[in-house]
Amino acid sequence: MSRLAIPALALTLSATLTGCGSVGAWSDDNRPDTGATAREMTESPSPGSGTSQAKPLPAGGQRGESPTAAPTPLPGVGPRTLAQIPRKTRQVVLVTGRGKNSSDSEVTVYRRTEAGWQPGATWPAHNAYKGWTDDHRLGDRRSPIGVFTLTDAGGLLPDPGTELPYDQSPGFTINGTGVLGEPLSGSFDYVVAINYNREPGLSPLDWTRPLGAEKGGGIWLHVDHEGPTQGCVSLKKPHMRELLLTLDPEAHPVVVMGDAGSLRR
Repeated sequence: MSRLAIPALALTLSATLTGCGSVGAWSDDNRPDTGATAREMTESPSPGSGTSQAKPLPAGGQRGESPTAAPTPLPGVGPRTLAQIPRKTRQVVLVTGRGKNSSDSEVTVYRRTEAGWQPGATWPAHNAYKGWTDDHRLGDRRSPIGVFTLTDAGGLLPDPGTELPYDQSPGFTINGTGVLGEPLSGSFDYVVAINYNREPGLSPLDWTRPLGAEKGGGIWLHVDHEGPTQGCVSLKKPHMRELLLTLDPEAHPVVVMGDAGSLRR
């Protein structure tokens, strides 16, 4: 679906665009999925006594049934990070950085099923030049660590068929060179806005910054330019297109992003 959200923003984006992330409060609909199933107990006589003692049932719930496998967890994601994922979310884009100060990362798309989190495609990616941070600031050249919703997309190229609202605009034009001197042209052919310090439901080009300008913004998933980013996460063009076709608004997708050590918290 096409949307022209910012008609006045048909200007060229510079290579100094940076973006950032935040932690927000969850509503009842977005309450984190932190529940655990209590072990069921039954009583049976203790051998040689007239008393009874609690005895655990197998995971299947009935004696004699085969145990049921526990749901598959989200690999590499610890309880603190997992608690930030909304209960209604059934799609996660997991971005795992190689190290706190590394610009190399890996992206895997997961879908939640009755059996747990099932992996889909996995792709190499870049993040910010200086790595990751829990307190992103404008111009720090680090990507924000956290869990952020994905609601809006856009790009210089026409909508490839994504279910997300898509803003095709010449405002996604970018020129210049990156940190390593690589050309940035085409980097914003396809983008998905990461909802850090931005207003969900608007074009990625919108400059509303609810946390203030000093906390940065404009953190996107976008086309890779063969080098580190200012704060975004970048994927090769075919992979960005595939991601756009994979994301499903009805699955309430989020991106879980950070270096591997931080995600394990």
